[in-house]
Amino acid sequence: MPAAAFESLTVDAEGLPLHVRQRGARGVRGAPVVLMLHGWLDHSHSFDPLCEHLPEAWRTVLLDFRGMGQSAHAGPGAAYHFSDHLLDVEATLDGLALPPVHLVGHSLGGIVALAYAAARPERVKSLTLIESLGPSGGPPTGAVQRLRGFLDDARRPPNRKRYPTVEAAAERLRQANPTLSPDAALLFARHGTRRTPEGDFAFTFDPRHRRRFGQGFDEAQWLALEAAVTCPVQLLRGTEGLSPAPELLEGRLAALRTRVSPPRSFEGGHHVHLEQPAAIAAAIAGFVSEASSS
Repeated sequence: MPAAAFESLTVDAEGLPLHVRQRGARGVRGAPVVLMLHGWLDHSHSFDPLCEHLPEAWRTVLLDFRGMGQSAHAGPGAAYHFSDHLLDVEATLDGLALPPVHLVGHSLGGIVALAYAAARPERVKSLTLIESLGPSGGPPTGAVQRLRGFLDDARRPPNRKRYPTVEAAAERLRQANPTLSPDAALLFARHGTRRTPEGDFAFTFDPRHRRRFGQGFDEAQWLALEAAVTCPVQLLRGTEGLSPAPELLEGRLAALRTRVSPPRSFEGGHHVHLEQPAAIAAAIAGFVSEASSS
């Protein structure tokens, strides 16, 4: 089903408008409800090619995190924190009155999905993590440097770069992420930029998202979160993606005390769901169908 079949809606996150898109709200009774969470500085359209291969009977919901895509930016003086994105998920579930959902998250979206599933296990039926199995973590001693980085970044004014054309913005994305295909970069740029009053183009994400978090999870804290997940989990990776060290991956998979499918690899990079949308969609469809019937 083409992406145009999605309807755009707004949900309220305690006064902050969040943009969501959905299809299948009046579809087949009892069909799976799937909520998709995009990566850092991306937007919900990053799932458009994938959604063309998912069952039309599903209720599929795509969220733009706060300060990204078409969702509102945080107000002056505010900062973005990881836990804010859990509020975005909860606002979407509440605002659309969704039953327990199957969460699909890419990169940052996968980290948010796993953390939300740990905090609200009764609201999540399964987790599909694309190129994601938690933050970088690190030892507790990193907390001091993290706070220093946060304070340093807060002194720097946001820098919103401008580009003469959408194509130029797409090329900048490819420079930052060489594994991104030209078509994928253009999709990101078309839906992730807007024309400025001066006639050029700027990305819609809030540049304050580039600032470092003041707080984060060390490895022990993250493993404790993983241990609280109760739903089935599957991990989908790109062969040229961001692969964690083997011992880190092994430890994190072992920390999940629920049913974990063997990790699956697909030819591609960090945005493998854009490079192999049909194959990734098939993996999601099979996993969600199995989790729905168990």
